[in-house]
Amino acid sequence: MPDRLQGKVAFITGAGSGIGRACARLFAREGARVVLAELVPELGRAAEREVLEAAGHALFVQTDVTDESSIARALDVALHRFGALHVLVNCAGGSVPKDGPVTDIDVSVWDHSLTLDLKGTFLCCRHAIPHLIAAGGGSIVNFSSMVALLGRPIHAYSAAKGGVISLTRALAASYGPKRVRVNAICPGLVLTERVRARVQGGMLEASKQRDFNTETHPFSIGEPEDIAHIALFLASDESRMIHGATLAADGGMSAY
Repeated sequence: MPDRLQGKVAFITGAGSGIGRACARLFAREGARVVLAELVPELGRAAEREVLEAAGHALFVQTDVTDESSIARALDVALHRFGALHVLVNCAGGSVPKDGPVTDIDVSVWDHSLTLDLKGTFLCCRHAIPHLIAAGGGSIVNFSSMVALLGRPIHAYSAAKGGVISLTRALAASYGPKRVRVNAICPGLVLTERVRARVQGGMLEASKQRDFNTETHPFSIGEPEDIAHIALFLASDESRMIHGATLAADGGMSAY
């Protein structure tokens, strides 16, 4: 039986869909007791049923990562149910179609991205780290984005995800001595439900031609499971020497 996370408790935000849901499935199969922190009840319950049927230990807790009291309550529920916390995966977030150059976007787009993608990560780390320390240490996997490594005209999202990278390094420096590892993943184009909905009607082909040339970058378009496997590695003890790192998972888009 797979056991890379045997005996560990993982708290995964945005676990109702996309990469977060893929992480929940995979982590549970690898022995973890998984807390699915999801804002939308229908998605959270469906993901919980899926994980329970496939692996065993899962708990959905409705969670708004932009609300500090909601995060604190969700972690209290998780600790009451499973007794400890060993892994935090900050996956909740995402860009909005109205994002663009700072001279064009509405300030509400900036506020939304910074609140959801950066403040949400900050709040979850703020409340989870004491529990990770109490458990003797653990792993935090933050989600940034390829756009934080490149000069794309998606300025609000780029700024938020760039902040996640800097926050990851700062957290690593502060909490490494407490045996809490902190790393970040920068996915490229991943075909989640949300992305598939946006690229309907030929937009995907146009995107391939403009930014994702599959001849020069044959690995640049992925599935949620591709990223979940990277998160699993970072969550597990196999990656114990990786700390304060940012891993590009974009098929080489940010490299050449």
